[in-house]
Amino acid sequence: MVAGETSGDLLASLLLDGLHARWPQARSMGIGGAQMQQRGFQAWWQSERLAVHGYSLEVLQRVAELLGIRKQLRERLIAHPPSVFVGVDAPDFNLGLEERLRAAGIKTVHFVCPSIWAWRANRVEKIRRSADHVLCIFPFEPELLARHGIDATYVGHPLAQVIPLHPDRAAARRRLGLDEDGLVLALLPGSRRSEVRYIASGFFKAAALVRKALPAIKIVVPAVPSLYDEVCRIAAEAGMQDQALIVKGQSHDVLAACDCTLIASGTATLEAALYKRPMVISYSMHPWSWRLMKRKQLQPWVGLPNILCGDFVVPELLQDAATPQALAAAALHWLRASQDSPATIEALVERFTALHHELRRDTAELAAHAIEKIIASPAA
Repeated sequence: MVAGETSGDLLASLLLDGLHARWPQARSMGIGGAQMQQRGFQAWWQSERLAVHGYSLEVLQRVAELLGIRKQLRERLIAHPPSVFVGVDAPDFNLGLEERLRAAGIKTVHFVCPSIWAWRANRVEKIRRSADHVLCIFPFEPELLARHGIDATYVGHPLAQVIPLHPDRAAARRRLGLDEDGLVLALLPGSRRSEVRYIASGFFKAAALVRKALPAIKIVVPAVPSLYDEVCRIAAEAGMQDQALIVKGQSHDVLAACDCTLIASGTATLEAALYKRPMVISYSMHPWSWRLMKRKQLQPWVGLPNILCGDFVVPELLQDAATPQALAAAALHWLRASQDSPATIEALVERFTALHHELRRDTAELAAHAIEKIIASPAA
């Protein structure tokens, strides 16, 4: 298996639960993170080695390193073929690897359909060459892939099973040492170092403006442990080091506890939706990367909650629009609605609850069953 970044580590760990339930003696190895390793995964490299962002100079500088890792892994797997290779997300890394492994007779599964419905539609040909089967986390994806001759199974979104339908806000606040009453604003500036560098400063500056309007509000930031010092440094530069509670990890507790979140576009926005929380979705990157990504966008929405609902149910403030003033104003809209317009919040909760039911499946079992059929099928 290969899983990149924090979100991939989580998805892969849930998949491992299903595989171990079906095959208790199964061994897994490759590239993974802490949650996978807690389930007995042998990590030859850590997931965070694959965490890169956009088309920046940082990515270009790391191309040789990433290609070297992929070459070593490919040669090792071809020399000692596994029963199946599962690439978890990280399509830029995994699809090329899967294509070479499949050509060598190793069965390949790609877990999480690349967002060909959002951008990079040309990637569908690469998927067809690379994967014997795709495990899809959104219900509309298998039909889309079938049009291109790609076998796929909808397995639901693992997070929809992990996150409770009715989150316990009071318990989450107790675990974080927060009062049960009062407003809480969460800042989630991303899980990659380059994301944090581009996004966190604007979030902290926006939070400072929110505090001027609502002095009693609590600001909580769940930092990826490896980026904790970086987040603290950026908070200090924004003059917010003493006004924000920065914790290591605990993003689910923070989302359960908050009244609203400023949040970087990505998987975390879906987590916020499953916690039924109002949010302001934002993203910033190097201008060159932004121009390239913008040209490839196929839908009017960027955030997963909006894409899945087919509407701007929550605001998106991207790149130049993501000013501290605009972010603060959008957050204040939700925070004031929670006090003065509960019907507005309840309508959002109902929308996100319906989405939760749609995505809630026994992902681990469905995925393990699909993988079992691939292992048992004749080689392509």
